[in-house]
Amino acid sequence: MIWWFYNALFSVGFLLLLPRFLLRMRRRGGYARDFHHRFGRYRPELLAAFSEEARVWVHAVSVGELYVALKMMDEWRAVQSDVRFVVSVTTSTGYTLARKHLDPRDVAIYFPVDFPPVMRRVLDAIRPQAILLVEVELWPNLIRLARERDVPVFLVNGRLSDRSFRRYQKVRMITRHLLPMVDIFCMQSTIDADRVIALGAPPDKVRVTGSAKYDIAADTESGEGEVAVEMLRLAGFTPEQPILLGGSTWPGEEEALLDVYKGLKTRYRNLSLILAPRHVERVPEILDLLKKSARSFVRRSTLNPGGTPRSAPVDVLLLDTTGELRQFYRHADVIFIGKSLTQHGGQNILEPAAFAKPVVVGPNMENFKSIMADFLAAGAVVQIETLQGLRRAVDDLLANPDKREAMGLSAARVIREQQGALKRTLDAVLPVCTLLPDE
Repeated sequence: MIWWFYNALFSVGFLLLLPRFLLRMRRRGGYARDFHHRFGRYRPELLAAFSEEARVWVHAVSVGELYVALKMMDEWRAVQSDVRFVVSVTTSTGYTLARKHLDPRDVAIYFPVDFPPVMRRVLDAIRPQAILLVEVELWPNLIRLARERDVPVFLVNGRLSDRSFRRYQKVRMITRHLLPMVDIFCMQSTIDADRVIALGAPPDKVRVTGSAKYDIAADTESGEGEVAVEMLRLAGFTPEQPILLGGSTWPGEEEALLDVYKGLKTRYRNLSLILAPRHVERVPEILDLLKKSARSFVRRSTLNPGGTPRSAPVDVLLLDTTGELRQFYRHADVIFIGKSLTQHGGQNILEPAAFAKPVVVGPNMENFKSIMADFLAAGAVVQIETLQGLRRAVDDLLANPDKREAMGLSAARVIREQQGALKRTLDAVLPVCTLLPDE
């Protein structure tokens, strides 16, 4: 009865939200690519790839979860070299990055619609021997049908934000039946563990393993660092110039940063600004802002490696590409992390912190409470309440190199001290997950 209710509710919700989803597809672009994956339809070459033995299905919604998944897969493969992964994602950005970074032995697909016929078709095609859900992806039909086939399901790097917890509480009549079907919950914090237990997870299945994002952030080596150096050179930036970087910004935050930049430019004449919106489809509206601001700017996508640098640096470099932001953090002097001033929830502060950089955030970091507590206690982040506070914080950091260095070193130390979540997660998962070749 409970699953009939869920499927009826899901069907109604799917039909109501479909127009909005199609509009998003059109606006963002890329969603139509391999759209048939969402209904469990795959080309013959993909079906052939599914036939490889020792398969694990890993689901990661988008970019942040995908990086956790990729690192976890590397660690798993170091222990069991013959394991093969099928990685599903929800967003077009995540899909593009998955195809770019996956090992050639692995496969990327779009996550299918959680209808019973679709999920049965996908499970028949993939025939997974284990399923890993990254962070907070609880799809009832996937979990229920996997349990019917004796396929173990694990929630890894689990996190329940205030918003997610409130939403799941409204459907506890479903979660209290669903969560006991999951084999192990590897949660980021005791708060997350308590919340998943309150929703119906058996306490003996819940582990607190920490945030795997600390392990991801600690890996600061990447060839993309050379790309960042070259792009800064082409934009006319020099190593002596201070750089303010707005990372993963949301609507309203680019305007705020341009206002801060305008106010500080008279004091720091060679100050430069890098804007990196969270969603590149917002680039046209940001270009309008830049034109109205009368600031000189250049788009990263127009810069070609090996070209001639500008004779004078532009005021603003607009990072209108995907997957490169991380290495630009290395070259910034002060970093503001978005979705925290004009929006709610926050974004990941660990990547810039790993480069020992001072980070400023707004008041709305609800999705990263545990991480923020660690950083605030160590004096490794500045949290402001208003636009005026942002201007003062950036000014203070630009004027005090010693303070920037001390803050950055504190941030890097927090990351070193909090590493180990991936190892603890695999220590919990691998004993339960014995992969066998197909008979």
